[in-house]
Order: sequence, then C-alpha cells, then structure tokens
Amino acid sequence: MGGIGSGRPWGSSRSETVEANRSIDVNQLRKEGCLSPGWHGSWEWKCDGERMAWISLRMGRNSLLLDYNFRRSGEEWQSISERVQIVHEPCRFGGTRPYFECPGVVDGNRCRRRVTKLYGAGSYFLCRHCYGLSYSSSRSDELTRARQRADEIRQRLGGHRGRDEPLPDRPRGMWHRTYQSLLSELQDAEAHADDLFIAHGTRLLARLRYPDFAGS
Repeated sequence: MGGIGSGRPWGSSRSETVEANRSIDVNQLRKEGCLSPGWHGSWEWKCDGERMAWISLRMGRNSLLLDYNFRRSGEEWQSISERVQIVHEPCRFGGTRPYFECPGVVDGNRCRRRVTKLYGAGSYFLCRHCYGLSYSSSRSDELTRARQRADEIRQRLGGHRGRDEPLPDRPRGMWHRTYQSLLSELQDAEAHADDLFIAHGTRLLARLRYPDFAGS
C-alpha cells in the first residue's frame, strides 16, 4: 500500500479542470533542451512577468527528478522529491517522441500511463486521469446541458425559457403531483447550472493566477 498519489486521488472533484492547474509539458522540456542527460535547472510559472511558482529539475539517464516545496492550506511547507520516468516511442516516419510515465499510485494500482503532461493538482505531478481532471470545454458543455434541461421543463410547464423568468403556474389539467415533481426537477437543474457557473468563474480566476509556465 501507499505510494505517490495513493488512496483517493487529490482534486477528483468534478469541477477540477486541466486548465486550472499548473502543468509540465514533456514537449516543452525537450524544446528547451531539458531532457539531455545531466541537464539541471529550474522551471517556473509566470503571471504578467512575475514568477508565481517554480521547481528544480535534474535530468538523469532515463528519468527526470523534480524538487519543490508544497503546502496545503493551513499546513506547513514540505519538501517534495519526485522522480518521473521518460520513455521514447518511435515515430511513424522516423525519430522518437518523449513521454512521461505517470508515477501515480491510486488505490494500490500503479498508473504508468504515457502522457505528454503532468499536473500539479496535489502534492505530486501526476496525469489528469489520476487526479480526475477534465477539460474546460466538457465543463462548458455540461453547463449548457443543465440550462437546456431547465428551459425544457419551463416550457413543458407552459412558461418561458430563461433563469430570470418567474416559475410557471400549474398548467390546467396537470396533476398536482406531476407539477410538484417537475418543479423539483427544474429547481435541481437550475441549482446545478448555478454551481457549474460558479466553478467556471473560479477556474478562470485560477488561470489568471497560474497561466502556462515559461522555462528558464
């Protein structure tokens, strides 16, 4: 038992997205020459030219060592050392392409997915699958579906589309029980849409604080 990311994945909430978390990209590291054996330096994330966070990197023969400090809210800083294997797969027309081998261990199972990005959604950099991260586009689609569902119920009750419209009265001939059930569904759908909208705003603020990083 145990290991990196063992147990319930950090950041597995459905509101978490890849865009809201810092990441390291193996292709950017290769472009900057960071994957050459013996290379060492730092990688940092900037916002408006100001350094917001950084990590130290050291490339071995087939693995990358990450050293950084991490702190959860209300806790003390802790030093983290994480080793990530780098694997190279042949390209169709020659050459090879590097991938991270995710070091995550969730519920006792090693991940080992070959991915191009790892995300710092918790104390370690792991793949989006280990953290349960999704893309913002899918969150936007879910928000649209929730709003559409609410509008469909409003129209079924004889009302108008839109969150700002008053709740429709019970249509003539509709059973009271059916009316109350549809009202409950409508309120649930609109509450779900409100939650998604708030989560979307939170993600946008996070992206302003932690945009795509730049190497140094």
